[in-house]
Amino acid sequence: MTKEDTDRRGRCVVLEEITDENWRAVADVAPADDQRRFVAALSARYLLLSLRDGTWNSLAVRAGDEVVGHVMWAYDEEDGTHWIGGMVVNAAEQGKGVGRATMRALMRRLAALPSCREVRLSYHPENTPAARLYASLGFTPTGEFEGEEIVAALSGGMAAA
Repeated sequence: MTKEDTDRRGRCVVLEEITDENWRAVADVAPADDQRRFVAALSARYLLLSLRDGTWNSLAVRAGDEVVGHVMWAYDEEDGTHWIGGMVVNAAEQGKGVGRATMRALMRRLAALPSCREVRLSYHPENTPAARLYASLGFTPTGEFEGEEIVAALSGGMAAA
């Protein structure tokens, strides 16, 4: 375990596959009210997207003994990029470093894939906490948009991971 694997409370933050034991806790993850205009009101929407669409891969976020979030990733065969999406941290856990630890863990996981040369994500221009987090991890805007959202990329050796 590295320092990046812990939140500000010192809890180990890990990513887990969705299982029969944790899916309900993941589905119930709900962001703070002011984040609901940027992400789904419940992670259940992202779980269904992963199951039904076949593009996204959902992961549970556990801090210590508790499921506290959801994140998903996908591979775009058209341009060879990996995408991060659907990151939701329970409202009570926001501001404690869970999102940063989640991102670092997922970035390391993706960087270990032989096909991973670039990781992309998107965020709403008004979601300043997300913009600050992603910039601090080395993501830079590409100038492209995904709907209304700014696309940011991390390429090269993914140094922040």
